[in-house]
Amino acid sequence: MLSKSEGVCIGLLVLAAVSAVGVVHSKYRARLLFNEVQRLQRQLDDFEVEWEQLLLEEHAWADPARVERLARTRLQMVVPDANEIVYLPLSSGPPMH
Repeated sequence: MLSKSEGVCIGLLVLAAVSAVGVVHSKYRARLLFNEVQRLQRQLDDFEVEWEQLLLEEHAWADPARVERLARTRLQMVVPDANEIVYLPLSSGPPMH
């Protein structure tokens, strides 16, 4: 049979061991989460670079000079003369069906 003080000592040792395991587990989880944060940060950086590249590409494709050149060459479009332009009056009433 254990005395009361021996029981308390064993209880404290068990509590210390459980606490140590908890600390080790907490540090392990913290490292895993830190690695995950780092991985996600790198992925975010990659996405930001890709986004900037896509914006540059979009601006290049939508350049007015390029659009006009393609309209002239591929679609044979021309700017109408002033006498070829027809202006339609604005209607102030509800649209007619």
